[in-house]
Amino acid sequence: MKLTTLTDEARLALATLGDRAADLVSPTVRLGVTGLARAGKTVFITALVHNLVHGGRLPLFRAYSTGRVTGARLEPQPDDDVPRFDYEDHVRALVDQRIWPDSTYRISELRLTIAYESASYFKHRFGPGKLNLDIVDYPGEWLLDLPLLAKDYATWSREALGMARSPARMAAAAPWLARLETIDPAAAEDEAVARELAALFTGYLRACRADENAMSTLPPGRFLMPGDLEGSPALTFSPLPEREAALPPGSLGRMMARRYEAYKSVVVKPFFRDHFARLDRQIVLVDALNALNAGPAAVADLGAALTEILGCYRPGSGSWLGGLMTRRIDRILIGATKADHLHHADHDRLEAILSRLLAPAIERASAAGARVEVAALASVRATREGVVIQDSEKLPSIIGTPLAGETIDGETFDGKSEIAFFPGDLPNNPDSVLSGADSTSELGQTSLRFVRFRPPALERTAEGITLSLPHIRLDRALEFLIGDRLS
Repeated sequence: MKLTTLTDEARLALATLGDRAADLVSPTVRLGVTGLARAGKTVFITALVHNLVHGGRLPLFRAYSTGRVTGARLEPQPDDDVPRFDYEDHVRALVDQRIWPDSTYRISELRLTIAYESASYFKHRFGPGKLNLDIVDYPGEWLLDLPLLAKDYATWSREALGMARSPARMAAAAPWLARLETIDPAAAEDEAVARELAALFTGYLRACRADENAMSTLPPGRFLMPGDLEGSPALTFSPLPEREAALPPGSLGRMMARRYEAYKSVVVKPFFRDHFARLDRQIVLVDALNALNAGPAAVADLGAALTEILGCYRPGSGSWLGGLMTRRIDRILIGATKADHLHHADHDRLEAILSRLLAPAIERASAAGARVEVAALASVRATREGVVIQDSEKLPSIIGTPLAGETIDGETFDGKSEIAFFPGDLPNNPDSVLSGADSTSELGQTSLRFVRFRPPALERTAEGITLSLPHIRLDRALEFLIGDRLS
């Protein structure tokens, strides 16, 4: 997918050369953290930093567990024009209030400096090492906009209308599609009509994202997260039906096409050039459980969205010399989040489902030279495991405190009561979640059910010291993403 011009590439090469020169003095890894709405980006970053700064339990992160990491501290971030990730407030929400922090709605950044002793005899002779980990947090919905750079307005409109008319989206799109039936793209441009269509189109996107639908392919991403661009012409447009005849100047169709191009130049391209194309490594967080709750159509749509996202990356191992001018993402971790909502026996199945959904995209990235892994993880573990007895049968369960308002079998929880809960089993065959199989042999007697739990109360040592946030496989994620840079 071609997303850049020769001019863009020249600017990126100069920026990369400057970054590499700075790396000679202070080695740095730029780690992108993304995922679609409610995938757990904010929680992942907060838990990663909290465990490194406060001495967490990270046995699979070898440089840390063997004692070679001698310290980690937050430092001022290098990019003065990017908001700082609000780590301190997010920790207070998780630890003191036991609530989940607010979701990502804009780009932010945080620098964590890790001091370590090298395992290499040659490097060890030069003294302690230091690695700057620049964590760049951004909404996954913005990634879904990157393919727009390679599409004109007519192509995008045709694809968007095709998706809206699919069975899984038809109900959500009905008000917008009904209004389009009354619109003539050749009519004179009209600001009131443009605003009305943009509002109806945005309403359709929001309805698709709701839990009962759980759709994931929802570009343009800024329509759902407009920030300070809300109400601007660059966010006031909508797909329109195609016409065989050319649209006259001053027509509504020309107006929409012009604003679509403005969206690409004002919103999408700066994000790609200034942030996305400067990443070294990437973790893509995925809430597959929400899609599984909604059914096969939502699962298939999640796979399509993630395939689009992975198709935007510039993967590759790259030689040292080539890396001076061209930045490539050489490691991509796909994290299936909220693994604590399942018994550990289902974690391998969750990884298998995600691997099956993304097989072509993973194969392409691997062929380009990038390492890609899939891991079931929980950045903050909100449950523990136990056993429930149902009809004289012992079932593996999870134990935790559901969020206030969560409902199971007609019972609504107050956010204080702890329960033991059997969510059901994931299928052994990943293909069954796409086909909609719900047989006893695949999904068991109980349908899959997932509820949201409160963050845990942190344990304390005998000396009264509060331990770090518990997790599932956060250490494995760290080992994959930066372990080699601490060798």
